[in-house]
Amino acid sequence: QVQLVESGGGLVQAGGSLRLSCAPSISIFRINNMGWYRQAPGKQRELVATITPRGSTNYADSVKGRFTISRDNAKNAMYLQMNNLKPEDTAVYYCKGFIATPGADYWGQGTQVTVSS
Repeated sequence: QVQLVESGGGLVQAGGSLRLSCAPSISIFRINNMGWYRQAPGKQRELVATITPRGSTNYADSVKGRFTISRDNAKNAMYLQMNNLKPEDTAVYYCKGFIATPGADYWGQGTQVTVSS
């Protein structure tokens, strides 16, 4: 069973920074596109950022210029560097990876990010 484990969440003041990590239980070379998603209370889960195996990235408009997604094959991990955090960034952040065989998405359990004003 493939597992994705997030870490790095916490409580931070507005304007602060956090770095989230996602560690897969398998080689990251077996994972196709990866991404970060978030879900705030009472809202639907939304895309934050995605990254392809070759490093092409895509961001939600709300985080462009503040968040940076990356994947480190040597460390077998994906990251989300979050700068200039705002209270509206408060949510549970999830890591997702698509694996071509068996052709399925896998999700982590989520990590809470809380930004105080």
